[in-house]
Amino acid sequence: MARKPLTFRRLVGLDRSGPPPPETLRDAPWNPWTIPNAIGYFRLAILPVFLALAFSSESGTDAAPAALFAICAGGDYADGIAARLTGQYSKLGVVLDPVIDRLLVLSGVIVVWHFELLPHWALAVLAVREVVQVAYGQWALRHGIDLFVNWPGRLAVGPIMSAIFFALCGLEDFAAILLYIGLVLAIWATVLYIREGSTST
Repeated sequence: MARKPLTFRRLVGLDRSGPPPPETLRDAPWNPWTIPNAIGYFRLAILPVFLALAFSSESGTDAAPAALFAICAGGDYADGIAARLTGQYSKLGVVLDPVIDRLLVLSGVIVVWHFELLPHWALAVLAVREVVQVAYGQWALRHGIDLFVNWPGRLAVGPIMSAIFFALCGLEDFAAILLYIGLVLAIWATVLYIREGSTST
């Protein structure tokens, strides 16, 4: 099946019409050696450095860990663009990318919780949601269910990542507002994932 033309809207992820690339389906090979996956490996390597720098600071709001968090978060967008530009889609990328996103969010939650940069109750809800999302993704994989990111899930990434970043920058009130917005979208997305999985079994 021929791919749809790569328009600007498709490149930046605004146009998600059409079937998923066949390379991302459960029967496809993992294909780990791609440019988008290399970006994912780099993001994974950043995470322990981010945690080490954040916990070595006095307040959790030093520039270096905030910058590393921003780089790792931006990598989520970069690997998607790289996949669309190169056509290097893979089943591993579909699995790896959301796992890295969950690990990044959980790492950020741990830091801002420790330094009390955001409300603990909201961080606890977010952490539970991320753990549920990872567990459900693994369950879907074992049962041969293809799960693809829905629009609430896509929209939740921005405010959640931004909330943690701005908290790491010391802008706690603004960060809290973004976190509440992201939580609503993230919980909505998880409900849709579970509903999709239940209708696929």
